Amino acid sequence: MSSEIGSTSTSMVSSSTPVDADLEQLLSREASAFQRELEVERILKSFKLNPYDILNLGFTAKPEDIKRRYRQLSLFIHPDKTAHPRAPDAFDILKKAEAELSDTTKREELDAAIASARTTLLRSLSLPTSLADDDPRLRNLADDPKLREQGLTTPWNIMLKEKIKEVLIEEEVRRRKAIKMNLANEGLEARKKEEEVAAKKRKAEEDKVWEETREQRVDSWRSFANSGKKKKKQKVAILG
Repeated sequence: MSSEIGSTSTSMVSSSTPVDADLEQLLSREASAFQRELEVERILKSFKLNPYDILNLGFTAKPEDIKRRYRQLSLFIHPDKTAHPRAPDAFDILKKAEAELSDTTKREELDAAIASARTTLLRSLSLPTSLADDDPRLRNLADDPKLREQGLTTPWNIMLKEKIKEVLIEEEVRRRKAIKMNLANEGLEARKKEEEVAAKKRKAEEDKVWEETREQRVDSWRSFANSGKKKKKQKVAILG
């Protein structure tokens, strides 16, 4: 009797194992799909002027770290692996961020702007600009009584993130204004060149007309000169 129960119990366990495995695999796939969609949303909502924010990297990341993170994220949110409708947009944003951090000149400019934002923020908090991010005074910034009195209770990392965003926006505005000014100057130069070309064309047409009417002007002058000579030859009538 007990052997029958044991065999029955064993058969029940063995029959339920494949079902449990399938269910666990299905839940795992759904969790993975959900995580992929969350990552797509994170990239789409990240600050587009800060490639570090997009790739979720620290400012001291090495070139190999950047490439490794890009490969991981690009495979994770690839449009072929997630049903998110904006996965292609997130993929393009990710690719651009990696390209900017891989460009030595662009990264140096970005790092300079970030360093400027950090220095400005530390000075505004009356703190030494040489403080490291892991300094206790920065880690416990939100608990500083003096800062609390000023209403500054935001953690350092969030304050720095917002300051960097502010500085990068200012840099982008200046860059766009410079481009706009350059385009305006280029347009002005183009108009000047067009006017010069048009003036030369008018001058050429005037010279052509002048040459074409040369004989006509000569004939007119000859006719005028001959008529003057005839008048001189006529006798003057004497009255009386």
